[in-house]
Amino acid sequence: MKTFHLLLGLLSVALWTPASPAPVPFGSGGQVKMLYDVRQRPQCVYLNGKVHLVFNAGAVAGAGTKTKPMAVTYDPKTRQFSEVVTLGPESRDPHHCPIIWADTEDRLHVLFGCHKTPGTHLVSRQPGSIGRSRDDWGLAAQIAPELSYPAIVRDDERARTFSERTGLSYPTVFRVSDGRQLIYFRTGSHSSSWTYRLSSDNGKTWSGPANDVTDEDLGGTLSGRDEWASYQSKLPSRDGRFLYVAFVAYDDNKANDSKRFYNPRYRMVVKGEEKYNLYLVKIDLQTHKVTNFDGVPMKTPIDINQADEKCRIWDTEWRGAGVPPAITLDRNGDPALLHVLSEDTIKDHRYYYVRRSGGKWQQTPITHSNHQWNSGLLTREDNGLLHAYVVVGEGYFDREGSMDRYGGGSIEEWVSSDDGNSWSKKWDLTPDRSQYPGFKYNNIQAVTQPDGNRVDGMLIFYGWKNAEAPDGVAFLLHEDASPGPSRNAP
Repeated sequence: MKTFHLLLGLLSVALWTPASPAPVPFGSGGQVKMLYDVRQRPQCVYLNGKVHLVFNAGAVAGAGTKTKPMAVTYDPKTRQFSEVVTLGPESRDPHHCPIIWADTEDRLHVLFGCHKTPGTHLVSRQPGSIGRSRDDWGLAAQIAPELSYPAIVRDDERARTFSERTGLSYPTVFRVSDGRQLIYFRTGSHSSSWTYRLSSDNGKTWSGPANDVTDEDLGGTLSGRDEWASYQSKLPSRDGRFLYVAFVAYDDNKANDSKRFYNPRYRMVVKGEEKYNLYLVKIDLQTHKVTNFDGVPMKTPIDINQADEKCRIWDTEWRGAGVPPAITLDRNGDPALLHVLSEDTIKDHRYYYVRRSGGKWQQTPITHSNHQWNSGLLTREDNGLLHAYVVVGEGYFDREGSMDRYGGGSIEEWVSSDDGNSWSKKWDLTPDRSQYPGFKYNNIQAVTQPDGNRVDGMLIFYGWKNAEAPDGVAFLLHEDASPGPSRNAP
């Protein structure tokens, strides 16, 4: 009998595995992109032991999809959230999702309402505090109206009005070298240029390069590629002196010409959702010089022809993506990427780990994805362990509806201990299915410090149930009661 109990005990230990962390909600009534994908970041900042988060929420059932920019603070020690503070008026545009960052004086900045518009820039009156109402925030300098461009129209460039060149879409903010704040964004509509501005006085004034970084439609009418556009993601180097920008390209095709939407790989006309190839450039934030990864100088703004010739790190051969890749830094400080790409059919997708190895760009499959718009997260620990947080599901997420049109599924964590050559599933991080039946999730994002370094054991994402109703819920995953800062950027 003793032997039986001993064997039973050993079997129980062998079968036992630690439970995955349980995400907790912090906002409700969110519309699509309640928390944005990798193009627009960050929506949280870890400052002086607390996490400050912003999101779009507060929609009223049956009253449309209007939401408001909101903020809340989480205390990791007590595991409690503050009261939610509403920071702006309601809007139906999901692009108006807020972002948040902290300056060198620990004042919080929030920017929202950005979609071909300057948006609203607020700064907290008290350092390290969201306050109790909008009255605890002051109006800060508008960023986009201060942009200035040379009054030059190239022969192969369509003229743009001043208002078209002073918009601000998909803003992403980092703290870089010398305590400066950097904001990277698209200047207008789909085929507009992407550029950046820097501030050395905590957001009071902004300045940047004379030329934008990219403007894919400058391929020109002679090449027939005058409406090409891109989606971009970015990450500074460890010392903050350089910025890596990864992007995917697509034909904006405003004429809706089916011939231009024809995909020769799949021998069919596609919807125009597919973004092709993978490109990478490096920006010197001291000199504003732009090079490809190998250091070859680029003529800016980079058009689609120059991008194809000198900046392409993966010719996907008409395999398509929705969002640009998530980025981390490898052991050498070089960018490594998590990318979603179509496979055998236009509705079959897979996550890839893309990195430079042996002087070549290599791609290793991780696991399947059920949609081209699933936006994941890639991180790397000091010991070299890689984490890929991915959105997965059975089949293809082929659904209609305002909430469903950009993918969604369950959330899994995959890891690699051999520099990304092989991957294994670690955890299912999906919230309790009995508490959130029928929910789908997307847009996984790290919790970071003001300098962009990741906080161990914490990330955020959002989920929803109904295809049409704005019933989004934002979640914070907190693995440890006392998270410590990591030296590795997300």
